[in-house]
Amino acid sequence: MRFTVSPEQRDFAASIEDLLRDVDTPTVVRAWARGEHQPGLALWRRLAELGVTALAVPEEHDGIGASAVDLAVAVEVLGRHAVPGPVVESIAALPVLLADSGDTRWLPGLASGELIGTLAWPPQVPYALDADIADVRLCVSDGSLHEFTPAEPLSSVDSARRLSAVDVTMDRGTAKARRAWRYGVLACAAQLLGAGRRLLDVSVEYAKQRSQYGNPIGGYQAVKHLLADVVTQLELARPLLYGAAVSLDAGHASAERDASAARVACADAAYLAARTALQVHGAIGYTAEHDLSLWLTKVRALRSAWGTQAWHRRRVLDALCDERRTA
Repeated sequence: MRFTVSPEQRDFAASIEDLLRDVDTPTVVRAWARGEHQPGLALWRRLAELGVTALAVPEEHDGIGASAVDLAVAVEVLGRHAVPGPVVESIAALPVLLADSGDTRWLPGLASGELIGTLAWPPQVPYALDADIADVRLCVSDGSLHEFTPAEPLSSVDSARRLSAVDVTMDRGTAKARRAWRYGVLACAAQLLGAGRRLLDVSVEYAKQRSQYGNPIGGYQAVKHLLADVVTQLELARPLLYGAAVSLDAGHASAERDASAARVACADAAYLAARTALQVHGAIGYTAEHDLSLWLTKVRALRSAWGTQAWHRRRVLDALCDERRTA
C-alpha cells in the first residue's frame, strides 16, 4: 500500500487551505448556528468552484470521480477549518450511495454545488444533519432508500450541527449501501483528524504566548508532554486514515474494517487534542465567545457521529476474529 499523498493532492489541499484561510470561518459557523445560512452556503459555492463537492460524483454525472484518498485529503482540510454543513453526507456518502443505487438524477446538482444533500442511516446515523437547508433528503433503512421530510428539530452539543428526526415519505427502491457507508465513515474520520490538528496548532500558539511566573507556559515540561502526546496520537492516526482510503480505492475485503479502525483512531486523537487544548487554554477556551469552543464542541459531536467508538471497535474486533478463523 502507498500511504503518502501525491504532490497533486498536496496542491489540492493547499488550494482549499488558501480559500478557507481567507474566510472568517468562526463567524460563518456562528451564523450557521443561529440559522443564518447565507454565509455558509456562499462558502459551499466557493468550495464547489474548486471541485470539492464533485469529488465523489462519477465523471459521467459531471463529477470528478476522484479517489477515496483525494476525498480524505479534502475533508481533512474542511475539518481543520470547521466548515459547517453536512460535509460527510453531501460530499462523501450521498454521491456514492446514489451512484451505486442507480438513482442518479441529483448527482450533477451535488457535483456543481447547486444542491446540498443530507442522509439518515438508522441506527448508527439516526438523525439527519441540516435537513432544513438540504435539497436532497434521503434515508437508508432495512436495505431500502427513502426520501423523508424533517420532523422535530433536536439539539446537539455543537450548536452548528442542526439535527432532525426523520419522517419517511417515499420509497425510492433498493439501496446499494455498503460502499457509501465506508465513504461516510472515512470522511467522518478525516474531518475529526483535521479538527484535531487545528486544536493542536492553536494550543501550541497559545502556549507560546501565555506566561506564568514570568515565562511562557510552553516552556514548562508538563505542558510540552501534554502537547507531545497529542502530536503522537494524531500522527499515529493519519496512516490509518489514508491506509483505509487506499484499501477502499482498491476494493479490499478489509475496507470496512480499515475504515472503522481509522474512525476509532482519528476520534480518539481528536478527543485527546480537545481535552489538551482546554487544559492549555484554561476555562477561557470553553466559553462560547472564544473560537476554540467551536472546535471543542465539533469534536465532541463528531466522536459519536457515523457510529460510536464502541460500535466501531466491535466491528474491528469481529473482522479480526473472522480473519483468524479463516486463516
